[in-house]
Amino acid sequence: MADVDVHELVEQIERIRAEAERALAAAETLQDVETVRVRFLGRKGELTAALSAMASLSSSDKPIAGNAANTAKRAIEESLEVRFQELSAEALTRQLKAERIDLTLPGRPVERGYSHPLLVALQEIVDIFIRMGYEVVEGREVEYEEYNFTKLNIPTEHPARDMWDTLYLSANMLLRTHTSPAQARVMETTRPPVRVIVPGRCYRNEAEDATHGIQFLQIEGLVVDTDITLADLKGTLYAFCRAYFGPDRELRFRPSYFPFTEPSAEVDVACAVCKGHGCRTCGFKGWLELLGAGMVHPNVLRAVGYDPQVYSGFAFGAGPDRLCIQKYGITDLRLFRENDLRFLEQFS
Repeated sequence: MADVDVHELVEQIERIRAEAERALAAAETLQDVETVRVRFLGRKGELTAALSAMASLSSSDKPIAGNAANTAKRAIEESLEVRFQELSAEALTRQLKAERIDLTLPGRPVERGYSHPLLVALQEIVDIFIRMGYEVVEGREVEYEEYNFTKLNIPTEHPARDMWDTLYLSANMLLRTHTSPAQARVMETTRPPVRVIVPGRCYRNEAEDATHGIQFLQIEGLVVDTDITLADLKGTLYAFCRAYFGPDRELRFRPSYFPFTEPSAEVDVACAVCKGHGCRTCGFKGWLELLGAGMVHPNVLRAVGYDPQVYSGFAFGAGPDRLCIQKYGITDLRLFRENDLRFLEQFS
C-alpha cells in the first residue's frame, strides 16, 4: 500500500475540524447538535474515517498526524459541549416563558372536608362513655346465630326471634341485627368487672321510613359486677342523656321486654322537633324511642360462665342515628343517606 502524505492528511483533518465548527454554529436545536456529533465523531464519521488512513503512514509521520487528530477531536468535542449548553439554556428559557405562572391570579380555594353528622354523633357518644370509664370494643358485623340469638337467651323457635327481620348469609351465619352479640363474646373472655361499649353498624330487613332503615348504627353498653342494680342503670342513662342533650330535655322510662334483660325498659326523650306536642318525626306522640335497656338476664350470665348469684349487670342499646336526629331536630332519618350537600354542609 502506498504511503499517505502526512501533510495532506493533516490538512484534511483541519478541514474536517473547520467544517464541524461551521455546522455547530448553524445548529438550531439539540437534535442538530447530535446530528453534527454523529457526522464527525460517530463510528462512521468524517474524522473517524480520516484517522483510519493513519495506518498507512510511516512510523515517523504517525505522531504528527495523531497529534493533529487529537487536537481536532478535542476542539470538536469542546465546541459540541458549548453549543449543547447554549441551546439547552435557550430551550429552558423558552419553556419557562411558555409555562410562566401569573402570580397576580387568585389562588384556587381549598375545600376542607368534614365528618358525616352520624360519625360526629357516634364519636361524641363514645367520648361521653369513655369519660365515664367505659372501654370501647368492636364487635363483628357478620355473626353466628349462636351469638346473635342463642347466647342472648333467644333459643331456636323462641317467639322473640320474630322481633328482628334478620338477613341470613347461611343457615347459621347472618348480618348482626344488633350489637348485643358482643356482650357474650366479651364476657366469655373477661372476668368481672366488665364495663364496655360496642359501637357499630347493624342490619335488619325493615321498610325505610323517617325513623327506620335497613342499615343503622347502634352502640351497646354492658356493665357486670357485684351489687349492680337498676338504680345504677338509671343513673348512668340519665348522666349520659344530660351530657349529650343538655339538662333541659325530658326523659322517661317505661316497662318493656327484651329476652336478654329482666326487668327491661324503653327510654324515651321528648321530641326535639315538636317539643312534646306531636309531629311526623315522633309519630305524633311527643316522645321518641331513644334506647332499650335492662338488667342482664341470669340466663345470659349463665351462658358465659358467670354465676348470677354472685354477679349482676345492666345493658343498653342506643341508636346514634336517633340520638343525632333528636339532638339537631332532624325530621327524617333518610336524610343521612341521601348525600345531599345542602343537608350535610350544615354540620361542617
